[in-house]
Amino acid sequence: MKLVLTTRAGDPYFDLLDDLDGVQKVWALASDEIARELPDADVIYGWPTLEQFQLAKRLKWIQIPSAGVEMVCSIPEIVESDVIVTNCRGAHARVIAEHTFAMLLSLTRSLRFFDHAKGCHTWIRADGYRRVSGIDGKTMGIVGFGNIGRAIARRAYGFEMTVLAVDAQEVPANEHVKAVWTLDRLHDMLRETDVLVISAPITPQTRGMIGETEIRLLKPGAYVLAVSRGGIVQEAPLIAALTDGHLAGAGLDVTETEPLPSDNPLWDVPNLIITPHISGGSTLTTELMWSIFFENVGHFVRNEPLRNLTDKRLGY
Repeated sequence: MKLVLTTRAGDPYFDLLDDLDGVQKVWALASDEIARELPDADVIYGWPTLEQFQLAKRLKWIQIPSAGVEMVCSIPEIVESDVIVTNCRGAHARVIAEHTFAMLLSLTRSLRFFDHAKGCHTWIRADGYRRVSGIDGKTMGIVGFGNIGRAIARRAYGFEMTVLAVDAQEVPANEHVKAVWTLDRLHDMLRETDVLVISAPITPQTRGMIGETEIRLLKPGAYVLAVSRGGIVQEAPLIAALTDGHLAGAGLDVTETEPLPSDNPLWDVPNLIITPHISGGSTLTTELMWSIFFENVGHFVRNEPLRNLTDKRLGY
């Protein structure tokens, strides 16, 4: 098999592929290199474009180095083909859950305010008491109860929060969540929610699903945290709710446009934390991504079923 690596996501482990019999590993990072190597490629590791896919006449399998596969599954030619698409779901869940709570606790404990006071060499204790709150006993509502949603729920349970979730599929509840409903009960969940977490993939069904109506259904003083994909939360009504005080704060690791333009109004909302789509980043993530890919290469060589198959039509 000829394997074309089009991204460094997963270094420094790729040299281990050299020990596998029957695997020809080829690096192709620049567009001209990719175009040259794809015509006889069996496998692509990366996110091929339509033009690149059309060059790969022998292609059988695409391994996506992320959990989200929308960039590939939005290409009809790939969806309609016999090419298998697998992802790295599960590799990012733990650190994304940690990042979710880092943002939430930064907001509820006003850590940015106190960090600013530190920079000013100012001890602000009386006003500080009015700025902090707790999450014990609050209700977290999770949109998307896959690997990431379950990892977040497990941590919320540890903080003694009540957890509700909705998912596009019928997903069983576990010991960390009070109930998991289908998406048609989204509004029911929102009415009970103090902390809303978006951990769903971006699909035609989820794009823009959290808008003005949904945000206003949240309890006054609620928080919104988006850690999966931008475009699920509509940003204009989010800004409005943060500005007029309906929401106490929000944390976005993902935005509709990435990189976020310097003139985007999100930058100027004071009770909003923005991180540049890095919630899944860590050495642990890299190791887990690699282990999934390396295992799948072995399965492919031995003509065995692959791990982490995606449904190209559903987009996840």
